[in-house]
Amino acid sequence: MTLIAQPHHLTPAEAAQLSQLRHRRRTRRVVPQPAPARTRGQVLADAVAATVGSWRFIGLQSALIALWILVNTLFGGDAWDPYPFILLNLLLSFQAAYTAPAIMMSQNRQAEVDRSRAMADYDVNVKAELEIELLHQKIDLLRERELLALTELLRETIKRLDAQQRFGPQSSV
Repeated sequence: MTLIAQPHHLTPAEAAQLSQLRHRRRTRRVVPQPAPARTRGQVLADAVAATVGSWRFIGLQSALIALWILVNTLFGGDAWDPYPFILLNLLLSFQAAYTAPAIMMSQNRQAEVDRSRAMADYDVNVKAELEIELLHQKIDLLRERELLALTELLRETIKRLDAQQRFGPQSSV
């Protein structure tokens, strides 16, 4: 029965991956990756999404729709858009038709950014896991050496005790 723990060994694939991650970390520190420049379309899509997705826009649009309906109702048959407010429906349909794709473009770009960050986080986690595995390996090696040294000291002590019992107490000078 051995008391020595089995050391953790990295597979060749894990060792290669760790080496690659270490090299990439050093490269990133030396040459930081700039954020990709956004195109005009991406800037516009982000601005539309930020505007349409705000409570300020919802309040303003609700007030304008209420004003539109109120004014057109008060003028009755002489209004520019009498009940059932077909022009208002047309304007809201146009707004929905153009803002929905802009919002989707903004969300798709944000998803790409999130995916990139998730991959960077994954690399960090894998590297940390492999580094911890290496630390386990080093600690196990130290523990093994310490146990071997203690075992050797114990053997020497037992030999001395056996020698003392056979030959009697010896004086050390």
